Amino acid sequence: MKKLGYTLMFLLFTQFSWAQDINKIISTGYVDHLIKTLSNDDMEGRGLYTPGIDKAAAFIESEFKSIGLQPLIGETGFRQSFEKDGKALFNVAGMIPGKSKAKEIVVFSGHYDHLGIVKGDLQDSIANGADDDASGTTAVIALAKYYKQLNNNERTLIFVAFTAEEIGGFGSKYFSKKLNPDEVVAMFNIEMIGKESKFGKNTAFITGYDKSDFGKILQKNLAGTEFTFHPDPYTAQQLFYRSDNATLAALGVPAHTISTDQIDKDPFYHTVKDEYSTLDTQNILATIKAIAKSAISIVKGTDTPVRIPKLVEKQ
Repeated sequence: MKKLGYTLMFLLFTQFSWAQDINKIISTGYVDHLIKTLSNDDMEGRGLYTPGIDKAAAFIESEFKSIGLQPLIGETGFRQSFEKDGKALFNVAGMIPGKSKAKEIVVFSGHYDHLGIVKGDLQDSIANGADDDASGTTAVIALAKYYKQLNNNERTLIFVAFTAEEIGGFGSKYFSKKLNPDEVVAMFNIEMIGKESKFGKNTAFITGYDKSDFGKILQKNLAGTEFTFHPDPYTAQQLFYRSDNATLAALGVPAHTISTDQIDKDPFYHTVKDEYSTLDTQNILATIKAIAKSAISIVKGTDTPVRIPKLVEKQ
């Protein structure tokens, strides 16, 4: 009986310590600063080929540098540059090298581009993209800070803010070509976590839930918390194939998108009304912390999600 009591005390202490650490690293003020900056009017909706998106990229770069990330192998800085139609585009990416399993990669991603200046109402023409996807980009930066300070990742962690998602996922397609997909263990793509999901508070959904055991691993790591992950309730929307996880998933990687958006009835989606004022910042904070905890066994190398059947083999 005494042994059981000690075990319970240890588990409670571990949970308390984890909560204390993550609350200090991923604070409300920190997350608020990130998303306010990325969705500010100064960023001009982060439209492609604009000063606004360049300003957003510079901000993400400065955060990655401050956190202490390293550029990806083969890159001299945090910008991963490529061309489309003769014009320059760039992802912003950094890494934390793994310890004992450095050749095994875990990717955390979101897209930082949005629609830019659009036809709006008489008062507003800036599509700020606060939820889509400044919220996901905020999560990527905050998770980078958390895992860098935790300093216990056996696998190599890559944190990437993609460009050109809104016009066809060209940033993630280029990124995928630079990796050996067989070395990518999992991809946590984060898209639109700024509002409560249809399942209620402390919940999110995972696209392609039935395609691997990724979601089950995440939920196992959340045992004892109030947060739960659910399968994608919007399968008719084909969300699994509409975000930046799709390219790596097609190559067999357990690459899934985590979201909370009620996409079937979101009145702000792809409008000038997708602003900071419409967000539930506590929802963002809770989701980021849940991802941080749920990913821990994959980051440490003790869990490996099963592969997704390669779509390329059917072509």
